[in-house]
Amino acid sequence: MHAIVLGIVQGLTEFLPVSSSGHLQLVPWLFGWDDFGDNQDLETAFDVAVHLGTLVGVLAYLWRDVVKLVGAGLTMAVRREPTQEGKTAWLLLATILPASIVGVLGGDLLDKLDDDIWLTALTLIGFGLLLLVADRLGGTRSADTFGWRDAAVLGLAQACALQPGVSRSGVTVTAARWLRFDRSDAARLVFLMSIPIIAGAGVYSFLDIGGLDGIPDDFRAPFLWGMASSAVTGFVAVWGLLKFVRTRNFTPFVIYRVLLGLAVLGILATGWR
Repeated sequence: MHAIVLGIVQGLTEFLPVSSSGHLQLVPWLFGWDDFGDNQDLETAFDVAVHLGTLVGVLAYLWRDVVKLVGAGLTMAVRREPTQEGKTAWLLLATILPASIVGVLGGDLLDKLDDDIWLTALTLIGFGLLLLVADRLGGTRSADTFGWRDAAVLGLAQACALQPGVSRSGVTVTAARWLRFDRSDAARLVFLMSIPIIAGAGVYSFLDIGGLDGIPDDFRAPFLWGMASSAVTGFVAVWGLLKFVRTRNFTPFVIYRVLLGLAVLGILATGWR
């Protein structure tokens, strides 16, 4: 049951601008769950499993875009004839570099900060307010204008999301809106960006824990349930957000982030947890 709940939380919050890593940290903390004990490798393995579930969800929804971009990228590489779609494909792939470098070189520091609930609360509030400001700047740029500067800015923004509470989708949407991309195109670019980073991080972490040998036999069924629930809810989140931003702004997500962050700080101040 815990695996299904956490899978649902991961699937919904990975693509909504509210921080999936923050929610995966806060839910067990609020309810006093300690399913993994002190086994950090096992906790990492579950995190990998539910992230791979969300990868299935976004691929299931955006598979046409993915096939088109992969085909254009390969064609551009083979024929040496640049096209906008081919260029966009390679630029989206390049956005994983900053986060990959920070994740590998700063992994130990990030692991220490991962336990600081107060920091997660503050980043939920602070980066939520940044999203509010960027979203109000407006912008009508389409994904067809995506260039090297855009890839660099979004890649650096994505690296910030390694801290729980920042939100990968939230901070990259903030950067995209700051670059004046239309809301719908900003969200679609961010979802496409998520595919290589989730896949790369998943493979790296899976190998790092020793593959399937790193998952005890009695945990494999819960892991599968967690993956399945995150895949389904991830699909729903991508569909829902793309539909939502066609007619509305990101303010409701900002309000949610601020209220959640304040609630967590309030709980910490009272000593309830």
